[in-house]
Amino acid sequence: MAKVKIDSKLFDRAKKAAEAAGYSSFEEFITFIIEKELMQLEGSSEGNDDVDEQLRGLGYIE
Repeated sequence: MAKVKIDSKLFDRAKKAAEAAGYSSFEEFITFIIEKELMQLEGSSEGNDDVDEQLRGLGYIE
């Protein structure tokens, strides 16, 4: 697994946001954010199915 360095204040904000949003871990929250941003940058609409499936598996949507 790769490691990424981020500012400690940003880390604290993101960790609090992950907890408030109900993510099971900080890593899950960050993974979701990165995947979402990459889909927007890549202009991919077919990636939405993958995200929907992942969110369904995590219990966020039915």
